[in-house]
Amino acid sequence: MQRSRKRLAVIHTGGTIASRPSPDGRGLTPQQAPSLTGLPDVEVHDVQPLNLPSPHITPAHMLELAGLITALAPDHDGVVVTHGTDTLEETAFALHLLLGTPTPVVLTGSMRHAAEVSWDGPANLLDAAGVALHPHSSGRGPLVVFGGDIFDARTVTKVHTTAVDAFGGYPGPIGRIDRTETAAHVRFFATPEQRQTYAPDSLKARVDILYAYAGWRGEGYAGARAEADGIVIAALGTGNLPAELLPLIAKTRQPVIIATRTHAGPVLPVYGYAGGGATLVQAGAIPASFLNAHKARILLLTLLGSGLGKEEIRRIFGEAGF
Repeated sequence: MQRSRKRLAVIHTGGTIASRPSPDGRGLTPQQAPSLTGLPDVEVHDVQPLNLPSPHITPAHMLELAGLITALAPDHDGVVVTHGTDTLEETAFALHLLLGTPTPVVLTGSMRHAAEVSWDGPANLLDAAGVALHPHSSGRGPLVVFGGDIFDARTVTKVHTTAVDAFGGYPGPIGRIDRTETAAHVRFFATPEQRQTYAPDSLKARVDILYAYAGWRGEGYAGARAEADGIVIAALGTGNLPAELLPLIAKTRQPVIIATRTHAGPVLPVYGYAGGGATLVQAGAIPASFLNAHKARILLLTLLGSGLGKEEIRRIFGEAGF
């Protein structure tokens, strides 16, 4: 029997949207989850499994969150997750890889805290709810709503440390929500690619990220190779490194993923000089395609947690839609 009122689950995890200045003067801390107002005809169910600043969020929390959403989704028309902005894109991408539900899932947060006149939390939360309950949101995978823009979890990234419109990413938003006095207008401009989802036993593998720079001779690489289950390198340009890294990668048994430190664009193994992308692939490295380093790490954690070997990992990173 069809329900007379829509049901929305709002999962709170902390972040700036829940933060206020601490009474002891030590700065902002997550204290109180925000309330959703402005939807009188919607039955809202608040759940708070976490109350953490987003730098404290771990992949294990992301897996726990995916399980909670999977449990709540069948009984709700949409799910909203409030989250700190520093690692929001990583959680969104993890959910992109882990969730198979057609129920819309939307992540949001705020750049201002509740004690500020310019607090953007209520508007972002209301917009996220509007997108989560919109019929055209179903089946698109997890989305991020911020400042009225709708982003695909695969491509969204935080592009500014303080601005209210802090999220962007190539090729930009896939939709927009605008409000008038009488209605919320949700418009989608594009549909995210089809995706493969995974059911890892855990996300407990150790994957280190190393950052390339001019004159890098591999400082930190030996420690990562000795201790980590996989390595991601934020490389230069289209996925190139100084020559000193080539023999190090060739001797590494773990998966080595080559992302780029550049803001946008793919990793393309075209250069044949020592350390160029083509030579790195010949040495066994795996290009990350369009994924930035921290999303490449989330994907590698998911694949390792699913028990996949190096060649299967290579194949999946090489596919267009993940």
